Amino acid sequence: QVQLEESGGGLVQAGGSLRLSCAASGRTFSSYAMAWFRQAPGKEREFVAAITSSGSNTYYADSVKGRFTISRDNAKNTVYLQMNSLKPEDTAVYYCAACEATMCNRSPWLYNYWGQGTQVTVSS
Repeated sequence: QVQLEESGGGLVQAGGSLRLSCAASGRTFSSYAMAWFRQAPGKEREFVAAITSSGSNTYYADSVKGRFTISRDNAKNTVYLQMNSLKPEDTAVYYCAACEATMCNRSPWLYNYWGQGTQVTVSS
């Protein structure tokens, strides 16, 4: 089974940057589409960004487009989320997710594996 572990979260001031990493176990990482979701207290888990299994295409929520960049390094079994120009509204627990397809939609129910989450807090 694939296991995912996020890292890189923390406290940052508005306008700052963070880079999240998601390390995946297993030998078939390159066959999975990957995504980042986030969830704030009392809110539903929401889509942030996704990347196809090959890394050839990326997709973003409108709220992060132009500020966040998702990428992957299949040789390292790792997916990244570079977050720039952070806003207090970005504060949430960020989750890495994998689905067993070249690409999945933006619904969390389509993803097969999840990390434990990493907290991102953006102060004013």
